[in-house]
Amino acid sequence: MTVNKDSKPGSAGWQAVLRLYRYVRKAAVSAVKAPEGASGNRYRRVAVIAVAIGVVGVLAVAGGKQYVKANTVDYYNVLMNDQLVGTVDKPESVEAMLLSKADEVKKSHPDVNMVLDTGKVSYEPASGYKADPETEATIAKLEGMLTTYATGVEVKVNGKVIGVVKDRETADRIMEKVKDKFAPQTSAKSGKVTALAYSSDMDAGSDRKLKKVEIIDDIDKTAVNVDPTKIVDEKTLYQKLVVGNLTSTKYTVREGDCVGCIASSMNISKQVIYENNPWIEDDLIKVGDVLDLTVKKPAVTVRTVESVAEVVTTDPQVVYRTSANMRVGESKVLQQGSGGKKRLTYRLTKDNGYLMSEELIGYEVLKKGTPKIVVKGTKVVQGEGSGVFAWPISSHTLSSSFGRRWGKQHEGVDLVGSSTIMAADDGVVEFAGQKNGYGNCVIINHKNGYKTLYGHMKSISVKSGQILEKGDKVGVMGNTGHSTGTHLHFEIQKNGVVQNPLKYL
Repeated sequence: MTVNKDSKPGSAGWQAVLRLYRYVRKAAVSAVKAPEGASGNRYRRVAVIAVAIGVVGVLAVAGGKQYVKANTVDYYNVLMNDQLVGTVDKPESVEAMLLSKADEVKKSHPDVNMVLDTGKVSYEPASGYKADPETEATIAKLEGMLTTYATGVEVKVNGKVIGVVKDRETADRIMEKVKDKFAPQTSAKSGKVTALAYSSDMDAGSDRKLKKVEIIDDIDKTAVNVDPTKIVDEKTLYQKLVVGNLTSTKYTVREGDCVGCIASSMNISKQVIYENNPWIEDDLIKVGDVLDLTVKKPAVTVRTVESVAEVVTTDPQVVYRTSANMRVGESKVLQQGSGGKKRLTYRLTKDNGYLMSEELIGYEVLKKGTPKIVVKGTKVVQGEGSGVFAWPISSHTLSSSFGRRWGKQHEGVDLVGSSTIMAADDGVVEFAGQKNGYGNCVIINHKNGYKTLYGHMKSISVKSGQILEKGDKVGVMGNTGHSTGTHLHFEIQKNGVVQNPLKYL
């Protein structure tokens, strides 16, 4: 009889088999040494020995199975994306490594959202005789197969990537800060503007309200997976958006150029031209002049729309009466009259704080004045105005108001509309021809202390000394002289002092 070489002496099964084996061997020896007898006795002894040996064999097999079972080890196959990585003693060993690795990745970049990509990790239970799972080697191999990345939000302006920040909340907060950078400050309760990116003489005593603040560029904020070193902080992206590039830009004036035309073609504000070139007087530029058009161009354009209201005092209208008891040329004031008040409302549109356009969008009479009544001789002097002025063009739109702009005095208003220019009141043509800065120009003397000036005309329809009535054609709107495009420059002078025409129209 043979015994499995892996069996260990001392086990209960082994001891039982060993005792039986000794007994059977002893019985067999006794049977062999017994005296010769009948052949039947011999056969019986042989049978007994065979049975005993069989029993011993059965017991040996049973003891071997019990030993194998006692030495069977349970373990787990580890798979990543359904591919075998190795074996471990228990899944908890792998899970502990994954948690530790995730914590390590997070600590390596604490200011961004890190992701540990483990793929699909799964486990299959298995067992084997005296199996020895390679837990450490499997965990090390699996760790080497892991990948990491950061999640962020990519900010694009008009299709160009400006930078990547850690999340959408950060991107939204930055864009609000960009709008605040260029928008005027407002009162939280009323929405009134309290500080302006652009300043003019209208600021004093004017009522300003911020109507709109918007970024006019195409802004795209997209979630992306990215190398954590590519993510920038909030301050860095903000600076990229608002600082822009400062590139020196020079422009040489050519035939037919004007300040407004150049600003329009270069897509900049006239304010830039005036601020960078303070030597410009009365819009006078000539061929060969070199203009500095340098301006910072931020990555985004913030457009603001403000409503500006100012109150102006109007002079009293003058009403003339005739008296047959007074000589020609004599006059007497019966009533001094009093001025009224108007509220004029403008709309200012700015890009990144630079004024791009201003429009007169309405006016309201706050206080009606009383007329000044003057009695004059019965003989009416031809060409004498009433002091009540009409708009010099129909379908009029204000393109530039009266007052200081960028350190320069604008002594009238600029109007666009119907091309036919009309006399604002009765009067006599004092000047008709070319005037420096005004191009084709007409001046009408209204014989009552007032004069009106019409500039930049394409053509003149009157001549010096001609008597005009209110509404007579003076000429056609044009772009002559130091003009910023086709429009009418209209002035009102009172006793030689320029007035705001909007007080009288």
